Amino acid sequence: MLCYVTDRQTLAVERPAEKAALLEKIEQAAKAGVDWIELREKDLAGRELTALAASVLQHGGNTPRLLINDRLDVAIAANACGVHLGEHSLPVREAKRFLTERCVGNRFLVGASTHSLHAAAEAEAAGADYVIFGPVFATPSKRSFGAPQGIRRLREVCECLGIPVIAIGGITLENAAGCFRAGASGIAAIRLFQHAPDLHEVVAQLRDAT
Repeated sequence: MLCYVTDRQTLAVERPAEKAALLEKIEQAAKAGVDWIELREKDLAGRELTALAASVLQHGGNTPRLLINDRLDVAIAANACGVHLGEHSLPVREAKRFLTERCVGNRFLVGASTHSLHAAAEAEAAGADYVIFGPVFATPSKRSFGAPQGIRRLREVCECLGIPVIAIGGITLENAAGCFRAGASGIAAIRLFQHAPDLHEVVAQLRDAT
């Protein structure tokens, strides 16, 4: 499972062109064979984020499964495939209850970011469909979550959980294979996908690493 986590503000373009550049990058990721896109544009208001998600989904069958970071309301309004919840987002259990009350289809995914075995186990018990665990390796975007967890802790989480565990944090072509050997069902990354000069080659190498 390969998940491209977006961050348009790190694209090397002028501010007015950020959204267009991001849509182009998402289209490239789709053509390269990335499985999931996590739209993680935290600075956007709900209406802007919904419009951006709608633009992504206009590609129809060529679009990977689209997850919206943090905003369950936007994910539902945009008809995305799911929502990815952070540590300070709506709790997984509440999100699941909300979806049940509104009869949202059971194909709608609810995932959670976790940074310990305890948190990962709690997310599973609350009904999460998957967890993203990390940071496995050192990375600037995850520095606020503390020291890298390492492969050993990733393996421990993968062994203890019955739902897919996606590794995140400093993932590269060189260390991705170690994540898969530890039991990870996939990897999630910003820079690995967003700054790749050849996304097809990156995806091909990651597939080989599994």
